[in-house]
Amino acid sequence: MTATTIYFVRHGQTQWNLEQKMQGHMDSPLTPEGRRQAARLGDRLQMVKFDAIYSSPSPRALTTAQIISGSTADNIMKLDELKEIHMGVWEGQSAPAIQNEHSGEWEHFFKAPHLYRPTGQGETFSELLDRTITAVEKILQDCKGETVLVVSHRMTLKTLMNHYSGMQLSDMGDLPDVPSASLSKIVFHHSEPTIELYGDSSHY
Repeated sequence: MTATTIYFVRHGQTQWNLEQKMQGHMDSPLTPEGRRQAARLGDRLQMVKFDAIYSSPSPRALTTAQIISGSTADNIMKLDELKEIHMGVWEGQSAPAIQNEHSGEWEHFFKAPHLYRPTGQGETFSELLDRTITAVEKILQDCKGETVLVVSHRMTLKTLMNHYSGMQLSDMGDLPDVPSASLSKIVFHHSEPTIELYGDSSHY
């Protein structure tokens, strides 16, 4: 069976990234630098023919997908399962304030995600993994043998890459970060994943 290739991209830099605010299901627009990052990635991928494009419906991801692909929003499949982890009351707050008020959970969020529990309404990393795997399995089912672009978010992509590396959530704190507008790539042969790129930002 022909392999299915998925290019996974994190959205470009946003205003809240600059301001060190947590976004999650909330949103802020791409900065001019974020748009430049996405455009450079689009240049890098211009020779790749995408059979399908999927994105988180969050505007920062959808805008990145449009810049990279030159497609209109109507031609991009939007999946709620590709959204960033829901961070509860942290969303819209500054990272330094959260670190000060919720130091234990902050440490778990980045270093021991299997222990993380959201403050207020939100998701655990296990819940995030369940929904994102559902999204990827749907894509693999609908796009067998094709080449696909998926635009999503920092922790969502890190969780997916950790899973397809064959590691447990308890291992994820050791993985490198996923930079803005970076490129990861997984080739699925008979549903067996081979990671060819992880968080590559050499295009900018």
